[in-house]
Amino acid sequence: MAKIKYGYYPGCSLESTAKEYDLSMHVTAKLLDVELAELHDWNCCGASSGHCTNYELSLALPARNLAIAEKAGLNVAVACAACYLRFKQTNHDLKKNDTLRQKVESLIEMPYKGNVEVKHLLEVFAKEVGLEEIKKRVKKPLKGLKLAAYYGCYLVRPPDVTQFDDPEQPMLMDNLLAALGAEPVEYTHKVECCGGSLLLGRVDIVQKLVDDICQAALDAGAQAIVTACPLCMANLDTRQSKTKVPVIHFSELTGLALGAEPKQYNVWLKKHINSPAPILKAKGLI
Repeated sequence: MAKIKYGYYPGCSLESTAKEYDLSMHVTAKLLDVELAELHDWNCCGASSGHCTNYELSLALPARNLAIAEKAGLNVAVACAACYLRFKQTNHDLKKNDTLRQKVESLIEMPYKGNVEVKHLLEVFAKEVGLEEIKKRVKKPLKGLKLAAYYGCYLVRPPDVTQFDDPEQPMLMDNLLAALGAEPVEYTHKVECCGGSLLLGRVDIVQKLVDDICQAALDAGAQAIVTACPLCMANLDTRQSKTKVPVIHFSELTGLALGAEPKQYNVWLKKHINSPAPILKAKGLI
């Protein structure tokens, strides 16, 4: 298989509160022959307050990163669902309004023609590398693990902008987990909101939303919840008030199944609040 190369946009969370996501993403990408070239001099994409502050600002922040990628001749891969939506929304709005695109170009003082494709790394792994190829590379099947794939809001909505998967019943992460040997469970809350940035101002709302998601996963027989967003991870991992469900990034499980070394995955797993380590040990995976 030819090597796949993307301009990698880590975003703010993956360089701070979700460092384990970044680390596991790099290990997993390497194991799948995906080259992630970090965008030079990238900036915050504005999620999740930029679009609530000023419309042009909400486009200019992601557009600058897209312009950097366009200059480098690379499409963009992101790991954060919130960053993903901001990039996709910017491309969507600028492609249909040339006057607006020119205004944004003047704001960022860089040309951008809208030629950069944006993908979440879940798409890169599951679609471009492909599930069959991933199956071939699995060294440690996740046998016996019952997992709830949690997509949240940003990956699937609005569907005409993200065009990620079915907005009500996405299956991309479920299919990846199955390819790794795990058993994805069907449950009612895979695209329900976790509260997003309300974590900072309305913890009561976030706790109710998180508890509902976690309880739905438990009721379906899940032993852990799998995320594709550092903001969702932060809420689900830290704001459970009635449950203690382990939460893990999809890249951590993928890397583990593909043969990541203990010195690598032990660093990831230590950063969780509701650690998935006990269930992984019980299944003989670590």
